[in-house]
Amino acid sequence: MSQPTPTKRALIVRGGWDGHQPVEATNLFVPFLEANGFEVRIEESPAVYADADYLPTVDLIVQSNTMNTIEAAEFEGLRAAIEAGTGLAGWHGGIADSYRNNSDYLQMIGGQFAAHPGKHPSERVGEQSDNYLPHTIDMLPAAADHPITRGIGSFELTTEQYWVLHDDYLDVLATTTQAVRSWDPWTRPITSPAIWTRQWGEGRIFVSTPGHRVDILENPNVKTIIERGLLWASR
Repeated sequence: MSQPTPTKRALIVRGGWDGHQPVEATNLFVPFLEANGFEVRIEESPAVYADADYLPTVDLIVQSNTMNTIEAAEFEGLRAAIEAGTGLAGWHGGIADSYRNNSDYLQMIGGQFAAHPGKHPSERVGEQSDNYLPHTIDMLPAAADHPITRGIGSFELTTEQYWVLHDDYLDVLATTTQAVRSWDPWTRPITSPAIWTRQWGEGRIFVSTPGHRVDILENPNVKTIIERGLLWASR
């Protein structure tokens, strides 16, 4: 079956911490984007955000760039494009823990990774799996009729469970609640947004905190939500 003639532009910006498999993770969604009429360009740094001629022509930015830095001109280009209608979408630390050095970026996204509380200290072995815990992604009533989450109920994952610092300008579709364990310093359960959208100027932003590595992105619920989120966010 032939691919449709591209009618939209998608820009993938990836990099940062390799533990989130930014190359493999973003490659997972390229065929989906192409099948939905996007011409896909891939960049390995946010430098492209400073291209004032190109960026405003992009319909969707897919970002997977964890614990990196962004220069002032790069962020200004990104923000201007989003405010003018370019969509921004991503998952996990690739969007919610991208540029800790830029508070304006944190404001625009609306949620910043703070922690992923892990197993009991005696069970930790110094690997990423130290932070893999079974938990529930709880769909909210707003998710029932939203095009990103329609037909998807609450589901279980065993992976990193993000504790997110956030504001109330988010349109939250799903949450997850951190338990209180005997070794934790907090004294009551903490509920964080797990899937949200956000309107920024004319642009739409979509974030899924599930998506630590490719195996989680291949979970049918997570994959469907992200694919729908990419289409929803696009101009």
